[in-house]
Amino acid sequence: MKKFQDDLDTAVITTKYVLDSGSPILFVNHYDDGFWEFLGSENNLSDEDFKIVSLEEMLNIDSSIIEVSDLPYEGKAYRQDINQLWQIII
Repeated sequence: MKKFQDDLDTAVITTKYVLDSGSPILFVNHYDDGFWEFLGSENNLSDEDFKIVSLEEMLNIDSSIIEVSDLPYEGKAYRQDINQLWQIII
């Protein structure tokens, strides 16, 4: 069974659209410093659109992100919609 190596209280970044508007998570970035980013399909985001939450909160919003829990540093994953499989870019 896959799981994140990070603690569930690890801070991650997402957008207010994912948190407040139900925008599906379609893009995941795992930066070279270990930081995770979970984004929807919105473009032209401003600094005010980003929010920091816990990894646990992201898993509660969309448990399918567990599928990319082994994404290496500098890795990216995307999908066209929530019914598609994740595509990994390394």
